[in-house]
Amino acid sequence: MRFHELELHPDVQKGIDDAGFVECTEVQARTIPHSLTGRDVTVQSQTGTGKTATFLIPIFHHLLKPEFAGGKALILAPTRELAVQIEQEAITLGKHLPFGTACFYGGVGYVKQEEAIRDGAQILIATPGRLLDFVKSGKLGFQDVRFVVIDEADRLFDMGFYPDIQQVFRRLPAKDRMVMLFSATMSTRVLNIAWKYMSDPVEVIVTPEQMTVETVTQELYHVAMNEKLGMLLGILEREKPETSLVFANTKRMCEEISRRLEINGYKSRFIIGDLPQRQRLRLIDELKAGEIEVLVATDVAARGLHVNDLDLVINYDIPEDPENYVHRIGRTARAGKQGKAVSLACERFVFGLEAIEELIGMKIPIVRHSDEDLGEDKSSGQRIVVARDQRTRAGAPHPTRSGRPGHRTPRGEHPAHGGHGAHRSEPRPERGPRRPRGAGRPKPSEPVSDRLAYYRDKYGEDFAPAESTGAGSGARSDGHRPPASDAGNRSPSPEAGNRQSGGPEGASGPKRKRRRSRGRRPAEQGAGSPQQQSGSNAGAKGSHGGSRGDDRGGRQSSSRAAAPSSAAKPAGSKPQGTAKRSGPPSQKPAEKKGVLSGLFGLFRRKQGGS
Repeated sequence: MRFHELELHPDVQKGIDDAGFVECTEVQARTIPHSLTGRDVTVQSQTGTGKTATFLIPIFHHLLKPEFAGGKALILAPTRELAVQIEQEAITLGKHLPFGTACFYGGVGYVKQEEAIRDGAQILIATPGRLLDFVKSGKLGFQDVRFVVIDEADRLFDMGFYPDIQQVFRRLPAKDRMVMLFSATMSTRVLNIAWKYMSDPVEVIVTPEQMTVETVTQELYHVAMNEKLGMLLGILEREKPETSLVFANTKRMCEEISRRLEINGYKSRFIIGDLPQRQRLRLIDELKAGEIEVLVATDVAARGLHVNDLDLVINYDIPEDPENYVHRIGRTARAGKQGKAVSLACERFVFGLEAIEELIGMKIPIVRHSDEDLGEDKSSGQRIVVARDQRTRAGAPHPTRSGRPGHRTPRGEHPAHGGHGAHRSEPRPERGPRRPRGAGRPKPSEPVSDRLAYYRDKYGEDFAPAESTGAGSGARSDGHRPPASDAGNRSPSPEAGNRQSGGPEGASGPKRKRRRSRGRRPAEQGAGSPQQQSGSNAGAKGSHGGSRGDDRGGRQSSSRAAAPSSAAKPAGSKPQGTAKRSGPPSQKPAEKKGVLSGLFGLFRRKQGGS
């Protein structure tokens, strides 16, 4: 079928002619007629068969109708590369149309994307994460969305976007919308989306028994792990491709392969998911322009990487997911062109081969090889260091640590790149012995002048010892807490805190671990017995003697300052610093016995008088 037979809008047809499209592919011929009538469609087709034009052409045709004026189309893609590719093809086909196109994806700033929203773009191409960011912030709404496209649905769900797709559909208008779903494989979740959110969709299945494109020549080499790089070099030497794409299963292996290819004289770069989006796009543009001979990639680039003249695809590692094999080799032989895909099966990844052959419905032809087919590896025996600086992460040429590949630079001589892993430009000086805790603090036995000089050096020249207001007083006149001089003496004043000096001024204050007294000590407290002046005793006896209650009260106030003696206080006053008590104080045992005897005699006299 030819595009002119579809009777499209003249402006849409003009863009198709400018792109050089004449004949419809099989998926286009079977899908576009249903989409032009407004039906929902689910399409299962392998990659590289023209699916992007399959949904763009009907959308452009409908948006030019008066009943769809002001409507928008939302196209969801799993990767940033695929979203950019769809945007470029939309600009090419819509060259003569008045529609603005905007692409939303992560890894870049929000400013330009917000400007596209304010400019009223009608073709919205996005990855689910960045799209929901704009929706939740209120900068983008779905009220005018009339067309919804889910491209590479199986890949979207494999990457964990199934809940995001459901959230997008819950926010979309329930009526007057057309949904188109495209997928290389129809899994249960893909069919569940079609059943839940689509209205009587038309199912289009293009050659399901053949998952790979016929124009791709497939070959398989069984090699040992230590022979894989030599076989890769031999294949590149024999095939001599202008551009080639090598796939590995891990990011580290991608970087190592790229480094070794550079040592062997190839212009090679690597692309992984950790690269900034600008660097990834730059590397893809360099590959398309022929500036890079070999691009080493993980499966993050297996979809959305559209290179028209990609000659060779090499699976350095057999993919663990069989569907990834279909998407890898689909990067070549696009739009009906010829291509070649070579796979290297080693003892580590050969176990995924059976599932791949079961999925594609064929046995991959095995090529016998000998040692002569292995290329000479100039990097053999060299240790490839996977760097962590920004230049290496961006796919730039590897700055070897000393100018010679595989040489390790001694610690302390690495150039500082900044960031968490940066090294010092000069060796770090060695540390001396650690100073013991409390070193330099004067002992209580040292002279007063030495101790006073220490505290003035520590707290300033304005430091002055507190004036002693009584035995055991450790409070400063300005109301601030004095610093501790040693473990047993809280007062920095040598005159008021030296335990080894006797007399009233030599009495020690309370121990450091005891609680400070809540009550103020009387200023008129004089010199008395060591038990009355020492903070270690529980508290002085009050006016009621040494009864059991007084002992209990003393224990309760053991952490407080000592109370003054009964001789220093007027009669009837309560001792300060002791606990409050209700009722009369307890009496001595002898006094209790006399009182009981008197009461018993009084009772007998009353009985006799009566």
